Amino acid sequence: QVQLVESGGGLVQAGGSLRLSCAASGRTFSRYRMGWFRQAPGKEREFVAALSWSGGSTDYADSVKGRFTISRDNAMNTVYLQMNSLKPEDTAVYYCYVVIYATASNYWGQGTQVTVSS
Repeated sequence: QVQLVESGGGLVQAGGSLRLSCAASGRTFSRYRMGWFRQAPGKEREFVAALSWSGGSTDYADSVKGRFTISRDNAMNTVYLQMNSLKPEDTAVYYCYVVIYATASNYWGQGTQVTVSS
């Protein structure tokens, strides 16, 4: 089992910044893909950003490109999402996830609320 715990959400004014963290614990894993989805009220969960286990590949939703940056700290088993130039439409619950290739399994965190006021 893998546990993911998000933190860093909160309330910020439009144009501001937040950094989300996702700390992984439990079983160790090597080959994986880890990232973030978000879900706004009344909308489906949507992809935000992800990176591969090698660290050489990152993907972003078009809506966040140039504003959000995903990164990781292997020593801390933590993935970060730096969010700059936040907009009200970024308001959502942000969920961290990991896909472990060796077992074809995936895990989700409990989510952290991000609210951007206009």
